[in-house]
Amino acid sequence: MAGIGFELRKLLQKDSFFGLLQAYGYAGIISSGPWILSILGVMAVGSLSLMLNTDAQQVGSFLISITYLTAFSLITGGWLQLMLTRFISDRLFEDKSEEILPNLMGALLVTTLTSLVTGVIVWPLFPDESILYRVIMLASLLVLSDIWVLVIMMSGLRSYYRVLIAFVVGYGSTILLSLAFREYGLEGLLGGFLLGQSLMLFWMLGILVNEFAAERLLSFDFLNHKKVYYSLVAISITYNLGVWADKFVFWYSSITSVAVLGPLRSSMIYDPPIFLAYLSIIPGMAVFLLRMEVDFVERCEAFYDAIRSGKTLKYIQQKKYAMIETIRHSFYEIFKVQSLAVLILIFTAEDVLNAFGISENFQRLFAVDLVAVGIQVVLLGIFNVLFYLDKRQIILGLSILFAVSNFVFTQLTLTMEPAFYGFGYASAVLITTLTGFLILNKTLAQLEYQTFMLQK
Repeated sequence: MAGIGFELRKLLQKDSFFGLLQAYGYAGIISSGPWILSILGVMAVGSLSLMLNTDAQQVGSFLISITYLTAFSLITGGWLQLMLTRFISDRLFEDKSEEILPNLMGALLVTTLTSLVTGVIVWPLFPDESILYRVIMLASLLVLSDIWVLVIMMSGLRSYYRVLIAFVVGYGSTILLSLAFREYGLEGLLGGFLLGQSLMLFWMLGILVNEFAAERLLSFDFLNHKKVYYSLVAISITYNLGVWADKFVFWYSSITSVAVLGPLRSSMIYDPPIFLAYLSIIPGMAVFLLRMEVDFVERCEAFYDAIRSGKTLKYIQQKKYAMIETIRHSFYEIFKVQSLAVLILIFTAEDVLNAFGISENFQRLFAVDLVAVGIQVVLLGIFNVLFYLDKRQIILGLSILFAVSNFVFTQLTLTMEPAFYGFGYASAVLITTLTGFLILNKTLAQLEYQTFMLQK
């Protein structure tokens, strides 16, 4: 993430309102851009297709297909993200940037093969769908899985204009191509999506190839047990399962869902408000990234530099206290900004839902989802601090808690009245966040002891 911090610091050094606005804009784009733009892009394709008199059933099938592609690409294709990020960070720390591009290519190959195996396994589950539909879905799964790998690399670039252009070109072309091929039905809509995402994939890959020098084409050092941490794979999988657990419960409950295509199901009760609520994370994620990658990183580096350079215990503790104060201030900023965004959306919920063509009956569920998503932004902040402190086992435990509690609590809400829908996800993320705060507080209190005693 060095590129992000460098660029944000440079923007803030302008000491102007425009520089501050640029910094927050860049942070918002990087932290939530791919996720938010994918939601907005798919929504735009669906809305515009309906406006152009495209068959409503085909549009619905298209939206559900993309939703499942996103879920499975993150769960089965995103498992390398954290491990590759840590590997690249370590190589940059060692000043071995020439190893980045070959290992990126290796990671893309492994991700592609993993996603291909997943696609082949689920292929027989669509016996009644056309071969073209299955081929496009398989190809889209491969492309999306590779995109998640490239996104973390793009996030580290110092030129946020190139990152923004890549996102705009990718999702802009996705919308245009999907609409252009809509007359060919569901396969046409999906084909346009595939072409647009493929363009973004190769656009980002071209930028990264030009950014990093390399002495070889392909490397798999990122899988070397001496250079990587496999616990990061478990964190990626369990956290993504936690994010999608409540959706799968609603999708495969006969009470709240309907069959769409083959094994794909949807929940018109749960899906519209939860995905719309995710759009509210932009302000909180922008503050999260700006404060964590600028203020916290500087204090964290100062603390560990003091240890490495053999400073006195008093000096080291001063740096730790400064780091803790920065953490406290960062969480306060995240909470303040995200709470404001949530309150505004709750009070304007009726207008917001109407703007997206969603029934006003979803206002209660939408409000619950907004609060839950806001809490999840705070949880990500806790994870970020723990990652910098290299507390991988703690993060894994919290990810498992999130995944299990989200599944269990959401199942429990299905036995209650519809008024309780959404509280399963909200309860899970709240419990995980509070647990994370308690563990983080204890970790920070014992940080000097743990840092010295764990040295080999």
